[in-house]
Amino acid sequence: MGTTYKQAGVDIEAGDALVERIKPFAARTRRPEVLSGVGGFGGMFALPAGYREPVLVSGTDGVGTKLKLAFALDVHDTVGIDLVAMSVNDVLTCGAEPLFFLDYYATARLDVARAAKVIAGIAEGCVQAGCALLGGETAELPGFYAPGEYELAGFCTAVVEKSEIIDGTRIVAGDAVIGIASSGLHSNGFSLARKVVEDSAIKYEEKIVGMDQPIGQKLLTPTRIYVKDILALKKVVPLKGLAHITGSGIPGNLPRCLPDGVRAVLSEKTWKRAPIFDVLQRLGDIERNEMFSTFNMGLGMCVVVAPGDVKAALDLLKARGVPAWEVGRIEAGTSGAEAEAIIGA
Repeated sequence: MGTTYKQAGVDIEAGDALVERIKPFAARTRRPEVLSGVGGFGGMFALPAGYREPVLVSGTDGVGTKLKLAFALDVHDTVGIDLVAMSVNDVLTCGAEPLFFLDYYATARLDVARAAKVIAGIAEGCVQAGCALLGGETAELPGFYAPGEYELAGFCTAVVEKSEIIDGTRIVAGDAVIGIASSGLHSNGFSLARKVVEDSAIKYEEKIVGMDQPIGQKLLTPTRIYVKDILALKKVVPLKGLAHITGSGIPGNLPRCLPDGVRAVLSEKTWKRAPIFDVLQRLGDIERNEMFSTFNMGLGMCVVVAPGDVKAALDLLKARGVPAWEVGRIEAGTSGAEAEAIIGA
């Protein structure tokens, strides 16, 4: 008998088995606009009715080295939520509603049970975001990835009415900044977080003083998905700007939604952050500026509104069980200068 594809490391039967395994996951996310099923060459999705000038918004992202922690702890049912969150939260910042999501899962040798856990998490993220898991790709690449490891990438398409695009152009000095709580590190800064924990010789299974869970479990907390809360908020008050706080933290992301000539001035005393940030800072002896330029420091999304809309916005978020605070103001900066965010102690 001659050499086979399976002997070379690619198991087609395992791939087919995975497709069958994930069909119920995709079914959980189905929207009325979905016109195709899992397993075809392309996913089909009709534009929702009711839009006069629909604008499609696309985004893509991954999970980064947070995957290394999932491998170390053999926990694979949460990183799929992270994958969805990183893309849907991005496209949300222009006021768009996520419609559908595609995933890419690549590994050296396909472990159907493990892959199914990951994709179940992706489906859960889609449910939280209200979008359909329309399709994806599973790639078995022997010799390309380390044994037991995999890579993830995600792709989201959203829609927004052209006249309702949130682009920051209406932001003026005197506007307020509302910060919405993160669930933890989300999916950024894990190269530093892992280095701090591993250099300190602490085991991921250890429970650190001041934390209610082992540090590894706390680090794997899935990224908060803000879609339904922001879309609800958009119906109550005019949103002038939205910033998803990802890599480079508040100073690197909040200015992305601000027009030139203004600056956001925040006080870190105005919001609560999870203990994990202080634990990492203490273990690694990390400087304050490094913390704020690496991690979200407790705020996963920032919203700019008129000062008269702050109470209504905070009341709605509180009613939805989402911790949020007025964390700062927009001030006039140097005319024509790039926007910036300043965080006071």
